[in-house]
Amino acid sequence: MIHHLKGTLIEKSPSHAIMECAGIGYYLHISLTTYGQIADGDIRLFTHPVYREDAQLLYGFATTGERDVFLLLLSVSGVGANTARMILSALTPSETVQTIASGDSGSLQKIKGIGAKTAQRIVVDLRDKIARANVSESMSGSTGGSLRMESIEALMVLGFSRPAVEKVVAKVIAEEEATELEAVIKSALSKL
Repeated sequence: MIHHLKGTLIEKSPSHAIMECAGIGYYLHISLTTYGQIADGDIRLFTHPVYREDAQLLYGFATTGERDVFLLLLSVSGVGANTARMILSALTPSETVQTIASGDSGSLQKIKGIGAKTAQRIVVDLRDKIARANVSESMSGSTGGSLRMESIEALMVLGFSRPAVEKVVAKVIAEEEATELEAVIKSALSKL
């Protein structure tokens, strides 16, 4: 129904954003990924409405890729909008696609609210859809997520544990604003 909104950001928090468009204020539920990508001033968020018996909710996304992954997650039985938002808050859209494509239900189980059965159902239901739709190829163009994922994978090949690597890589990318894979890995190695 509503494809996107373009307007002024009035307020943002890690869970929601309020935008004013043509004098109307819209309350959008957002993920941490979107929260990190939107800045003050004029913005555009892609949307997806969710209608329930007791509420009409509007979810906002910084990119169409994130919205596409959100919609894929909603297609899984037992995964609602809040669960899909939690997944996209814990993992970037490209990381989510790569996790599902590789069959890594263990990473999904680490996310709050995702149990073993739900994680396995997500992987089983979406693995083929992702492969058929070439979603992973369209996600590889997103900046930040692929750099982060490549850095994590490279450091894990060197024998470091995933939890330690994820923390250090996230810190390096955020604090040092590194954009080259080699620079991220070198900096992360000095901190591990």
